[in-house]
Amino acid sequence: MIRLESIEDLDLARHIRPGAGIVFGQATGEPLSLTEQLVRQRAAFRGSSVFLGANFSSTFQPEHADCLRLTGLGGIGSLRKLVKAGSLDPIPCHISSIPRLIRAGLIRCDVALVLVSPANARGEHSFGLINDYVRAAIASASVVIAEINAQVPWTLCDQPLRSDEITVGVHTDRPLVELPAAPFGDIERRIADHLRDLIPDRATLQVGIGAVPEAIVAMLHDRRDLGIHSGMIGDSAADLMARGVVTNAFKEVDPGITVTGSLIGTSRLYRFADGNTALRLCTADYTHAGSALGQLKRLVSINSALEVDLTGQVNAEAVGADYVGAVGGQVDFVRAASLSEGGASIVALPATGRAGASRIVAQLGGPVTTPRSDVDVVATEFGVARLRGRSLRERARALVAVAAPAHREHLERAARAQLGGS
Repeated sequence: MIRLESIEDLDLARHIRPGAGIVFGQATGEPLSLTEQLVRQRAAFRGSSVFLGANFSSTFQPEHADCLRLTGLGGIGSLRKLVKAGSLDPIPCHISSIPRLIRAGLIRCDVALVLVSPANARGEHSFGLINDYVRAAIASASVVIAEINAQVPWTLCDQPLRSDEITVGVHTDRPLVELPAAPFGDIERRIADHLRDLIPDRATLQVGIGAVPEAIVAMLHDRRDLGIHSGMIGDSAADLMARGVVTNAFKEVDPGITVTGSLIGTSRLYRFADGNTALRLCTADYTHAGSALGQLKRLVSINSALEVDLTGQVNAEAVGADYVGAVGGQVDFVRAASLSEGGASIVALPATGRAGASRIVAQLGGPVTTPRSDVDVVATEFGVARLRGRSLRERARALVAVAAPAHREHLERAARAQLGGS
């Protein structure tokens, strides 16, 4: 039997020792009642470390680093201000590696905080919105504290949580974290239009977060029998499933099933997912695993970037010293999709950014997230640069051609200086 306590009476110091490692579900899977209690009571377990993935709530603030050591994937969502304030120390890592890092103790997890649905008749709880590395955290933790929220949908998971795996539970009934789809405009539509021929019928999609991926998904309503195998999906993926565009009928693995690790969207997505047997939440050991991705033909990955240099190196993490992104799952899917028979790996971004600065650059202003040897297609509103199998000079010419016209002359001069030739 689970030991149940009320959230008001929950004294976390009974379960969390000073210096402990704490991991909880990221993004929409944040157990809000537990994390709010965590920051309120933080002085009682001073020196504990908290690992943060993506985050879209306002729970964690820079001042909470007075007692807690905050680490995480990077500056995704509301964590950007923590990184900027020096309160969160990013750990550069692939999503696929996080479960292994937890199991190895490199990301320490003594206490797992989890958000789950009410139990079924068998005493099993669904993870509802986020699975990815939650299972690894539970397996490593000596204490598992569950927020059993009546509003969490019952989604099919590769392995539900049994009641006897929970140390203590609290019942809540409160709205879940939501992330509406990013709005997109003419530039994003132009980028999407250039990519129509790269997403055929029966393709299996991996889609990231952002305005450009949303614009690409929006133009897929005329496709047939698409599949989805992705680290996350949002409301737009549910729309494609509801319209019959996504059937998963021709996937080489998990036919008929949309596979994802995370539901990152709004209540509309959560209602769609509740009890939906055509949708399964799996761990990052599977969603991002080369062994699974390598079996998929026509795998198309769609990701964004902050900048791309003239040789095809991609920075998706930082603008100068401002760490605003993360390694995330990009490299896992870029590599798999570029090797997939009939597939394509797409990095899509507007040609210019803040103050009209070019995002096709001579040299990256931040780290290399995805190496040029893995990059396949780079798209902007000015066209598509196909880089796979091309020489450095050919790559530079192709990337200059998709840069904003006002920056092309400068980039051409930079390319000649770096690579020689004409």
